[in-house]
Amino acid sequence: MLYLSYLHLLRLKHDYGSYTLDITGPVMIGVQKVTSLAFSLHDGLSKPSEQLTNEQSKYAVRKVPSLLEFFSYIFQFQSFMSGPLIYYNDYIEFIEGKNFSRHLEGNPNKIRPTQMGAVLWRLWISITFAIMWLIFSPKFPITQLADEKFLKESSIWQIMVFLFATTAVARFKYYHAWNLGETVCNASGLGFNGFTVDGKPKWDLVSGVDIYRFETSLNLREALEAWNKTTQSWLRRTAYERSPHYRTLATFALSAVWHGFYPGYYMTFLTGAIFTQAARTARRCLRPRFQRSVASQKLYDVLTFIMTRMMIAYLVFPFVLLEFNASLKVYSRLFFYGHIVSLFAIFVLPRILPAPSAKGVTHQKSS
Repeated sequence: MLYLSYLHLLRLKHDYGSYTLDITGPVMIGVQKVTSLAFSLHDGLSKPSEQLTNEQSKYAVRKVPSLLEFFSYIFQFQSFMSGPLIYYNDYIEFIEGKNFSRHLEGNPNKIRPTQMGAVLWRLWISITFAIMWLIFSPKFPITQLADEKFLKESSIWQIMVFLFATTAVARFKYYHAWNLGETVCNASGLGFNGFTVDGKPKWDLVSGVDIYRFETSLNLREALEAWNKTTQSWLRRTAYERSPHYRTLATFALSAVWHGFYPGYYMTFLTGAIFTQAARTARRCLRPRFQRSVASQKLYDVLTFIMTRMMIAYLVFPFVLLEFNASLKVYSRLFFYGHIVSLFAIFVLPRILPAPSAKGVTHQKSS
Protein backbone atom coordinates (compact mmCIF):
# COMPACT_ATOMS: atom_id res chain seq x y z
CA MET A 1 0.00 0.00 0.00
CA LEU A 2 2.91 2.35 0.73
CA TYR A 3 4.42 1.70 -2.70
CA LEU A 4 1.04 2.26 -4.33
CA SER A 5 0.68 5.54 -2.43
CA TYR A 6 4.15 6.57 -3.65
CA LEU A 7 3.09 5.90 -7.25
CA HIS A 8 -0.08 7.93 -6.76
CA LEU A 9 1.97 10.85 -5.40
CA LEU A 10 4.36 10.64 -8.36
CA ARG A 11 1.38 10.86 -10.68
CA LEU A 12 0.14 13.94 -8.85
CA LYS A 13 3.54 15.59 -9.17
CA HIS A 14 4.37 14.79 -12.79
CA ASP A 15 1.01 14.26 -14.50
CA TYR A 16 -1.60 16.19 -12.53
CA GLY A 17 -5.10 16.23 -13.93
CA SER A 18 -4.52 13.80 -16.80
CA TYR A 19 -4.31 10.06 -17.28
CA THR A 20 -1.23 8.10 -18.29
CA LEU A 21 -1.21 4.33 -18.65
CA ASP A 22 1.45 3.18 -16.20
CA ILE A 23 2.02 0.44 -13.63
CA THR A 24 -0.41 1.95 -11.11
CA GLY A 25 -3.34 -0.20 -12.29
CA PRO A 26 -1.56 -3.56 -11.90
CA VAL A 27 -0.17 -2.46 -8.52
CA MET A 28 -3.70 -1.59 -7.36
CA ILE A 29 -4.81 -5.12 -8.25
CA GLY A 30 -1.70 -6.47 -6.52
CA VAL A 31 -2.60 -4.61 -3.33
CA GLN A 32 -6.03 -6.21 -3.39
CA LYS A 33 -4.52 -9.67 -3.80
CA VAL A 34 -1.89 -9.27 -1.07
CA THR A 35 -4.31 -7.82 1.49
CA SER A 36 -7.11 -10.28 0.70
CA LEU A 37 -4.67 -13.19 1.01
CA ALA A 38 -3.36 -11.77 4.31
CA PHE A 39 -6.86 -11.62 5.79
CA SER A 40 -7.69 -15.06 4.38
CA LEU A 41 -4.61 -16.46 6.14
CA HIS A 42 -5.65 -14.66 9.33
CA ASP A 43 -9.13 -16.19 9.11
CA GLY A 44 -7.81 -19.65 8.30
CA LEU A 45 -4.97 -19.87 10.80
CA SER A 46 -5.93 -17.77 13.81
CA LYS A 47 -9.72 -17.65 14.07
CA PRO A 48 -12.08 -20.47 15.09
CA SER A 49 -14.44 -21.56 12.31
CA GLU A 50 -17.53 -20.61 14.33
CA GLN A 51 -16.36 -16.97 14.42
CA LEU A 52 -16.18 -16.71 10.64
CA THR A 53 -18.93 -15.55 8.34
CA ASN A 54 -19.90 -17.81 5.44
CA GLU A 55 -17.82 -15.73 3.03
CA GLN A 56 -14.82 -15.61 5.38
CA SER A 57 -15.01 -19.37 5.82
CA LYS A 58 -15.21 -19.88 2.05
CA TYR A 59 -12.06 -17.85 1.37
CA ALA A 60 -10.10 -18.80 4.51
CA VAL A 61 -6.62 -20.10 3.63
CA ARG A 62 -5.47 -22.80 6.05
CA LYS A 63 -1.97 -23.38 4.66
CA VAL A 64 0.72 -20.77 4.06
CA PRO A 65 1.39 -20.64 0.29
CA SER A 66 4.82 -21.48 -1.05
CA LEU A 67 6.79 -18.73 -2.80
CA LEU A 68 5.83 -20.22 -6.17
CA GLU A 69 2.13 -20.30 -5.25
CA PHE A 70 2.28 -16.75 -3.85
CA PHE A 71 3.98 -15.11 -6.83
CA SER A 72 1.95 -17.19 -9.27
CA TYR A 73 -1.20 -15.77 -7.67
CA ILE A 74 0.03 -12.17 -7.49
CA PHE A 75 1.20 -12.12 -11.13
CA GLN A 76 -1.63 -14.29 -12.46
CA PHE A 77 -1.99 -13.10 -16.05
CA GLN A 78 -5.74 -13.21 -16.67
CA SER A 79 -6.59 -10.11 -14.65
CA PHE A 80 -3.14 -8.67 -13.96
CA MET A 81 -3.64 -5.43 -15.88
CA SER A 82 -7.09 -4.23 -14.88
CA GLY A 83 -8.79 -6.86 -12.74
CA PRO A 84 -11.25 -8.15 -11.73
CA LEU A 85 -9.84 -9.40 -8.43
CA ILE A 86 -9.56 -13.16 -8.06
CA TYR A 87 -9.40 -14.68 -4.58
CA TYR A 88 -6.58 -17.06 -3.74
CA ASN A 89 -8.74 -20.14 -3.15
CA ASP A 90 -10.51 -19.70 -6.49
CA TYR A 91 -7.16 -19.32 -8.25
CA ILE A 92 -5.63 -22.43 -6.64
CA GLU A 93 -8.75 -24.45 -7.48
CA PHE A 94 -8.30 -23.37 -11.10
CA ILE A 95 -4.59 -24.26 -11.14
CA GLU A 96 -5.32 -27.71 -9.69
CA GLY A 97 -8.26 -28.28 -12.04
CA LYS A 98 -10.74 -28.58 -9.19
CA ASN A 99 -12.98 -25.73 -10.37
CA PHE A 100 -14.37 -28.10 -13.01
CA SER A 101 -14.02 -31.46 -11.28
CA ARG A 102 -15.95 -30.55 -8.11
CA HIS A 103 -18.94 -29.39 -10.15
CA LEU A 104 -18.84 -32.42 -12.47
CA GLU A 105 -18.34 -34.96 -9.67
CA GLY A 106 -21.26 -37.34 -9.32
CA ASN A 107 -22.90 -36.03 -12.49
CA PRO A 108 -22.09 -38.59 -15.20
CA ASN A 109 -24.28 -36.85 -17.77
CA LYS A 110 -22.35 -33.60 -17.51
CA ILE A 111 -19.24 -32.99 -19.52
CA ARG A 112 -16.84 -30.10 -19.25
CA PRO A 113 -18.71 -27.17 -20.82
CA THR A 114 -17.26 -25.01 -23.56
CA GLN A 115 -16.57 -21.38 -22.79
CA MET A 116 -16.88 -20.17 -26.39
CA GLY A 117 -20.31 -18.57 -25.98
CA ALA A 118 -19.37 -16.76 -22.76
CA VAL A 119 -16.09 -15.56 -24.25
CA LEU A 120 -17.66 -14.18 -27.43
CA TRP A 121 -20.46 -12.49 -25.47
CA ARG A 122 -18.09 -10.72 -23.08
CA LEU A 123 -15.78 -9.78 -25.94
CA TRP A 124 -18.71 -8.30 -27.85
CA ILE A 125 -19.75 -6.21 -24.83
CA SER A 126 -16.16 -5.04 -24.32
CA ILE A 127 -15.69 -3.97 -27.94
CA THR A 128 -19.11 -2.28 -28.04
CA PHE A 129 -18.36 -0.09 -25.03
CA ALA A 130 -14.88 0.71 -26.35
CA ILE A 131 -16.44 2.01 -29.58
CA MET A 132 -19.11 3.92 -27.64
CA TRP A 133 -16.39 5.50 -25.50
CA LEU A 134 -14.47 6.64 -28.59
CA ILE A 135 -17.62 8.13 -30.13
CA PHE A 136 -19.21 9.86 -27.15
CA SER A 137 -16.32 10.94 -24.91
CA PRO A 138 -15.38 13.88 -27.21
CA LYS A 139 -19.04 14.99 -27.22
CA PHE A 140 -19.35 15.05 -23.41
CA PRO A 141 -15.89 15.94 -22.06
CA ILE A 142 -15.73 16.09 -18.27
CA THR A 143 -13.43 19.14 -18.58
CA GLN A 144 -16.49 21.12 -19.70
CA LEU A 145 -17.47 21.27 -16.03
CA ALA A 146 -14.28 23.23 -15.29
CA ASP A 147 -15.30 25.92 -17.81
CA GLU A 148 -16.70 28.88 -15.86
CA LYS A 149 -18.45 30.19 -18.97
CA PHE A 150 -20.36 26.92 -19.29
CA LEU A 151 -21.41 27.04 -15.63
CA LYS A 152 -22.57 30.66 -15.85
CA GLU A 153 -24.51 30.32 -19.10
CA SER A 154 -26.14 26.96 -18.34
CA SER A 155 -29.21 26.44 -16.20
CA ILE A 156 -29.18 24.02 -13.29
CA TRP A 157 -31.17 21.51 -15.35
CA GLN A 158 -28.73 21.79 -18.26
CA ILE A 159 -25.82 21.16 -15.90
CA MET A 160 -27.62 18.17 -14.39
CA VAL A 161 -28.29 16.68 -17.83
CA PHE A 162 -24.63 17.18 -18.75
CA LEU A 163 -23.56 15.58 -15.46
CA PHE A 164 -25.72 12.57 -16.23
CA ALA A 165 -24.32 12.30 -19.77
CA THR A 166 -20.63 12.78 -18.97
CA THR A 167 -20.63 10.37 -16.01
CA ALA A 168 -22.53 7.78 -18.06
CA VAL A 169 -19.95 8.05 -20.85
CA ALA A 170 -17.12 7.81 -18.30
CA ARG A 171 -18.49 4.42 -17.25
CA PHE A 172 -18.07 3.04 -20.78
CA LYS A 173 -14.29 2.67 -20.43
CA TYR A 174 -14.72 0.70 -17.20
CA TYR A 175 -17.33 -1.54 -18.81
CA HIS A 176 -14.86 -2.15 -21.64
CA ALA A 177 -11.91 -2.97 -19.37
CA TRP A 178 -13.76 -5.20 -16.92
CA ASN A 179 -15.54 -7.17 -19.63
CA LEU A 180 -12.23 -7.64 -21.42
CA GLY A 181 -10.79 -9.02 -18.17
CA GLU A 182 -13.77 -11.37 -17.84
CA THR A 183 -13.23 -12.46 -21.45
CA VAL A 184 -9.66 -13.54 -20.72
CA CYS A 185 -10.66 -15.28 -17.47
CA ASN A 186 -13.45 -17.20 -19.18
CA ALA A 187 -11.22 -18.11 -22.13
CA SER A 188 -8.74 -19.73 -19.74
CA GLY A 189 -11.50 -21.55 -17.83
CA LEU A 190 -11.06 -19.52 -14.64
CA GLY A 191 -14.54 -17.99 -14.83
CA PHE A 192 -16.45 -21.27 -14.56
CA ASN A 193 -18.79 -21.26 -11.56
CA GLY A 194 -20.85 -24.44 -11.78
CA PHE A 195 -24.29 -24.97 -13.28
CA THR A 196 -27.68 -23.34 -12.96
CA VAL A 197 -30.76 -25.27 -11.81
CA ASP A 198 -31.51 -25.86 -15.50
CA GLY A 199 -28.09 -27.42 -16.02
CA LYS A 200 -26.62 -24.47 -17.94
CA PRO A 201 -22.97 -23.59 -17.21
CA LYS A 202 -22.31 -20.38 -15.29
CA TRP A 203 -19.33 -18.25 -16.25
CA ASP A 204 -19.62 -15.56 -13.59
CA LEU A 205 -17.00 -16.50 -11.00
CA VAL A 206 -14.93 -13.48 -12.00
CA SER A 207 -17.36 -10.63 -12.59
CA GLY A 208 -16.35 -6.98 -12.50
CA VAL A 209 -19.69 -5.30 -13.00
CA ASP A 210 -23.37 -6.08 -13.50
CA ILE A 211 -24.16 -3.42 -16.10
CA TYR A 212 -27.92 -3.96 -16.26
CA ARG A 213 -28.34 -4.03 -12.49
CA PHE A 214 -26.23 -0.89 -12.05
CA GLU A 215 -28.02 1.10 -14.74
CA THR A 216 -31.48 0.07 -13.46
CA SER A 217 -30.76 0.13 -9.71
CA LEU A 218 -33.48 1.55 -7.47
CA ASN A 219 -31.19 2.64 -4.64
CA LEU A 220 -27.58 3.55 -3.99
CA ARG A 221 -26.78 0.31 -2.18
CA GLU A 222 -27.92 -1.78 -5.14
CA ALA A 223 -25.87 0.40 -7.49
CA LEU A 224 -22.73 0.05 -5.36
CA GLU A 225 -23.14 -3.73 -5.14
CA ALA A 226 -23.35 -3.96 -8.95
CA TRP A 227 -20.38 -1.64 -9.60
CA ASN A 228 -16.81 -3.03 -9.52
CA LYS A 229 -18.15 -6.06 -7.67
CA THR A 230 -14.84 -7.68 -6.76
CA THR A 231 -13.52 -4.41 -5.34
CA GLN A 232 -16.74 -4.00 -3.35
CA SER A 233 -16.20 -7.51 -1.99
CA TRP A 234 -12.58 -6.67 -1.15
CA LEU A 235 -13.59 -3.47 0.65
CA ARG A 236 -16.27 -5.30 2.60
CA ARG A 237 -13.94 -8.13 3.66
CA THR A 238 -10.90 -5.98 4.49
CA ALA A 239 -12.48 -2.80 5.88
CA TYR A 240 -16.20 -2.97 6.60
CA GLU A 241 -16.26 -6.33 8.40
CA ARG A 242 -13.00 -5.62 10.27
CA SER A 243 -13.78 -2.11 11.54
CA PRO A 244 -15.22 -1.94 15.06
CA HIS A 245 -16.63 1.58 14.56
CA TYR A 246 -17.57 3.93 11.70
CA ARG A 247 -17.58 1.08 9.21
CA THR A 248 -19.03 3.01 6.28
CA LEU A 249 -16.58 5.89 6.70
CA ALA A 250 -13.63 3.50 7.09
CA THR A 251 -14.63 1.64 3.93
CA PHE A 252 -14.93 4.82 1.86
CA ALA A 253 -11.62 6.09 3.29
CA LEU A 254 -9.79 2.90 2.25
CA SER A 255 -11.34 3.09 -1.20
CA ALA A 256 -10.22 6.71 -1.58
CA VAL A 257 -6.60 6.03 -0.53
CA TRP A 258 -6.46 2.95 -2.76
CA HIS A 259 -7.60 5.00 -5.75
CA GLY A 260 -5.11 7.81 -5.13
CA PHE A 261 -4.82 11.31 -3.73
CA TYR A 262 -6.72 13.50 -6.16
CA PRO A 263 -9.09 15.76 -4.18
CA GLY A 264 -11.99 14.67 -6.36
CA TYR A 265 -11.73 11.12 -5.06
CA TYR A 266 -12.18 12.28 -1.48
CA MET A 267 -15.05 14.57 -2.38
CA THR A 268 -16.81 11.61 -4.01
CA PHE A 269 -16.19 9.15 -1.20
CA LEU A 270 -17.04 11.60 1.60
CA THR A 271 -20.24 12.53 -0.20
CA GLY A 272 -20.85 8.83 -0.79
CA ALA A 273 -20.67 8.13 2.95
CA ILE A 274 -23.26 10.87 3.57
CA PHE A 275 -25.48 9.63 0.74
CA THR A 276 -25.32 6.05 2.04
CA GLN A 277 -26.52 7.05 5.49
CA ALA A 278 -29.19 9.33 4.00
CA ALA A 279 -30.47 6.56 1.73
CA ARG A 280 -30.74 4.13 4.65
CA THR A 281 -32.66 6.63 6.78
CA ALA A 282 -34.98 7.69 3.95
CA ARG A 283 -35.72 4.08 3.06
CA ARG A 284 -36.66 3.24 6.67
CA CYS A 285 -38.94 6.28 6.93
CA LEU A 286 -40.55 6.32 3.48
CA ARG A 287 -40.63 2.84 1.95
CA PRO A 288 -43.18 1.27 4.36
CA ARG A 289 -45.63 4.08 3.51
CA PHE A 290 -45.61 3.02 -0.16
CA GLN A 291 -46.35 -0.67 0.46
CA ARG A 292 -50.13 -0.35 0.78
CA SER A 293 -50.89 -1.07 -2.88
CA VAL A 294 -49.22 -2.23 -6.08
CA ALA A 295 -49.67 1.24 -7.61
CA SER A 296 -47.92 2.99 -4.71
CA GLN A 297 -45.10 0.42 -4.82
CA LYS A 298 -44.60 1.13 -8.54
CA LEU A 299 -44.62 4.87 -7.85
CA TYR A 300 -41.97 4.38 -5.16
CA ASP A 301 -39.82 2.37 -7.60
CA VAL A 302 -40.09 5.09 -10.27
CA LEU A 303 -39.20 7.85 -7.81
CA THR A 304 -36.24 5.95 -6.36
CA PHE A 305 -34.99 5.10 -9.87
CA ILE A 306 -34.94 8.79 -10.81
CA MET A 307 -33.39 9.82 -7.49
CA THR A 308 -30.68 7.16 -7.78
CA ARG A 309 -29.71 8.38 -11.26
CA MET A 310 -29.49 11.96 -9.96
CA MET A 311 -27.50 10.89 -6.90
CA ILE A 312 -24.99 8.88 -8.94
CA ALA A 313 -24.33 11.75 -11.37
CA TYR A 314 -24.03 14.27 -8.51
CA LEU A 315 -21.82 11.92 -6.51
CA VAL A 316 -19.46 10.63 -9.19
CA PHE A 317 -18.46 13.67 -11.26
CA PRO A 318 -15.69 14.88 -8.83
CA PHE A 319 -14.13 11.40 -9.11
CA VAL A 320 -13.83 11.92 -12.87
CA LEU A 321 -13.06 15.66 -12.82
CA LEU A 322 -10.38 15.12 -10.13
CA GLU A 323 -9.92 18.79 -9.17
CA PHE A 324 -11.20 20.28 -5.90
CA ASN A 325 -11.88 23.88 -6.95
CA ALA A 326 -13.62 22.93 -10.20
CA SER A 327 -15.79 20.35 -8.42
CA LEU A 328 -16.63 22.83 -5.66
CA LYS A 329 -17.76 25.38 -8.25
CA VAL A 330 -20.10 22.84 -9.83
CA TYR A 331 -21.54 21.93 -6.43
CA SER A 332 -21.93 25.63 -5.67
CA ARG A 333 -23.71 26.20 -8.98
CA LEU A 334 -26.08 23.37 -8.03
CA PHE A 335 -26.55 24.97 -4.58
CA PHE A 336 -25.24 21.77 -2.95
CA TYR A 337 -28.73 20.35 -3.33
CA GLY A 338 -27.53 16.75 -2.94
CA HIS A 339 -25.77 17.46 0.33
CA ILE A 340 -28.70 19.52 1.66
CA VAL A 341 -31.27 16.85 0.78
CA SER A 342 -29.05 14.15 2.34
CA LEU A 343 -28.58 16.06 5.60
CA PHE A 344 -32.33 16.73 5.67
CA ALA A 345 -32.98 12.99 5.25
CA ILE A 346 -30.56 12.10 8.05
CA PHE A 347 -31.50 14.69 10.69
CA VAL A 348 -34.97 16.08 9.88
CA LEU A 349 -36.94 13.38 8.06
CA PRO A 350 -37.01 10.92 11.02
CA ARG A 351 -38.58 13.67 13.16
CA ILE A 352 -41.24 14.52 10.59
CA LEU A 353 -41.96 10.99 9.34
CA PRO A 354 -40.56 8.52 11.86
CA ALA A 355 -40.04 4.98 10.63
CA PRO A 356 -43.19 2.90 11.22
CA SER A 357 -42.88 0.09 13.73
CA ALA A 358 -42.60 -3.45 12.42
CA LYS A 359 -46.00 -4.18 13.97
CA GLY A 360 -47.57 -1.27 12.10
CA VAL A 361 -46.07 -2.32 8.78
CA THR A 362 -47.31 -5.90 9.26
CA HIS A 363 -50.82 -4.62 10.05
CA GLN A 364 -50.82 -2.45 6.90
CA LYS A 365 -49.81 -5.39 4.69
CA SER A 366 -52.38 -7.74 6.21
CA SER A 367 -55.17 -5.20 5.77
